[in-house]
Amino acid sequence: MDYTTTNGTAEKLRTQALIVGIYEDEGLSPSAQRIDKASEGYLSKLISQGDFSGKIERNLLLFALPGIKAERVMLMGCGEKNKFESKKLRHGWSTIIKVLEECGATDVVACLLELKPKHEDISQWARLMTETAEHASYYYDQTKSKKKALKYPLSQINFLLEQRTQQSAVARGIQWGQAIAKGVSLARDLANLPGNICTPTYLADTASKMAKEYKSLTVKILDREDMEKLGMGALLAVARGSQQSPKFICLEYKGTSSKQQPIVLIGKGITFDSGGISIKPAASMDEMKYDMSGGASVLGTIKACAELKLSLNVVALVPCTENLPDGNATKPGDIVTSLSGQTIEILNTDAEGRLILCDALTYSKHYHPKIVIDVATLTGACVIALGAHASGLLSNDQDLANSLLSTGQMSNDPVWQLPLWEDYQQQLKSNFADMANVGGREAGTITAACFLSRFAEDFSWAHLDIAGTAWNSGKDKGATGRPVPLLTQYLIQYAQAGVVPKNK
Repeated sequence: MDYTTTNGTAEKLRTQALIVGIYEDEGLSPSAQRIDKASEGYLSKLISQGDFSGKIERNLLLFALPGIKAERVMLMGCGEKNKFESKKLRHGWSTIIKVLEECGATDVVACLLELKPKHEDISQWARLMTETAEHASYYYDQTKSKKKALKYPLSQINFLLEQRTQQSAVARGIQWGQAIAKGVSLARDLANLPGNICTPTYLADTASKMAKEYKSLTVKILDREDMEKLGMGALLAVARGSQQSPKFICLEYKGTSSKQQPIVLIGKGITFDSGGISIKPAASMDEMKYDMSGGASVLGTIKACAELKLSLNVVALVPCTENLPDGNATKPGDIVTSLSGQTIEILNTDAEGRLILCDALTYSKHYHPKIVIDVATLTGACVIALGAHASGLLSNDQDLANSLLSTGQMSNDPVWQLPLWEDYQQQLKSNFADMANVGGREAGTITAACFLSRFAEDFSWAHLDIAGTAWNSGKDKGATGRPVPLLTQYLIQYAQAGVVPKNK
């Protein structure tokens, strides 16, 4: 879709559809008031008769209103005015987009910037509207024989400005939103593909194609032989049961010619996780194709950086393999030596994500990173603790954690911090190696991060557990693309300020 800004008054705009907000308690938004006046109280009558309440996520499509130039007027319920904020905008606007796609309007004007609370930034409001529109119109059909084809696809969204002086800020927000949306779509596409297509080699090929598409990107792919020479014993232990060759993706974004230390993003790339010898239950095992969502999200974030041409350096590291059982697979009780030289007793082969990530954390030292953030669908315990609303956050740097917490709220991609206390490290003790790869049932998300922290002592590091947020189950099954919005917003702020502002 194309996005632009427009000026004028709502009742005089010629468009196929005009979207205005209606509050549940205080009635009409400014543009809705203009439409109501021009149509001789049409909207007020609808509300007084109980035909439209203004409740959140409710909408009503009206045709040929008297005195109005627009062909259609779409009323968007906003709920209570003093409670209307960006999250509710996202829900309501997403519903509107889906209705517009079916009604035949291809060119629309949205009078929704005027709904912004005073404390919200207009650029962020425009970014969220753009990103949400793209997210709502996303459709996966790569592996379907019949492709979805709308007769009249929505192709142009115009944001009505309250003041002409807002134009540059809104245009900047649109640019951010489009870039984030492209990164999110890439992450969703990769994660939604089945494991027989999206193999470690497929992910590596995707990174290579990205490097050809953007001049700011360079790629290096490590094969099994390269990993053996380096001594990535933890990663290779996971790969032993698969016939697919493991890959280690190193995708660098160079946004500045200076010798600025890069931010390293590490994404878990388990393209299918059966649990290995510690095999998972059969129910919902198909969803383990999503176990590479961390890897998909960091590739999507790099794409967004390249689209925006951000002035900073970023490295994406994606260790990729399947985790399957066969006669050569790693067994519970086996001991391996990681790239760091530390030994690990593998008590549970289904705790494989931390094994590939620990070698990636050690490898990240090649880049002398300023900050390292790893992203992984790591623990079922995180789903139990936080559900599908917030990703888990653990860090050895509170300033970094504060920045991610703040950015999560701004991007509508929230995280919640869990403790990383020394007390939890005791659960990883082993009688036979430097550490065990699991710490028991209690505090599973925290002990997984404690394990990773032992490989991140030399730099500022944060761990994002996205097990509950990376995909939806049930009738809406599919990848979400999170946390691409969070990571990209973090990098935008970092590039703008040189250092991300701390949480107030």
